[in-house]
Amino acid sequence: MRISVSSDMDEPVARALVAELRGRGHDVVPHGALRPGSDARWAVCSEAAAREVADGASEQAVVCCWTGTGASIAANKVPGVRAALCTDAPTADGARRWNDANVLALSLRLTSEPLLKEILDAWFAAEPSEDAEDRGNVLHVGRIGRIGPTGDDTAP
Repeated sequence: MRISVSSDMDEPVARALVAELRGRGHDVVPHGALRPGSDARWAVCSEAAAREVADGASEQAVVCCWTGTGASIAANKVPGVRAALCTDAPTADGARRWNDANVLALSLRLTSEPLLKEILDAWFAAEPSEDAEDRGNVLHVGRIGRIGPTGDDTAP
């Protein structure tokens, strides 16, 4: 799988993330502090990784910043992206399962290397739910911003 990865800081956990993804056989496209000469501002590098998912150049992305919050906010501004800030394996599982998240956001401050592996295990093991309510929620999220102020989600 081709995975875009961004980090605003060249931290050990960010380097471990790239190594772990490559070790799992993924093609990693680095952004920000992980690619020399790239803009390392969290908003810019997170957007770049998320755009590759939205454009179909990458199947998924992992975006990182100190808290993970800014990276997830920036990624979620890209239409078609569903970024989830995950600080543990059960949250990563739920994000993939119920939210069909296609971008994983991580905190460089909170994520240790062992925790990183647990989160990635859960993320890659989970499949998006086929439950009608779950799919309906994901579809509704995709329409937010395009639907009328009354919340009429019948618009295409």
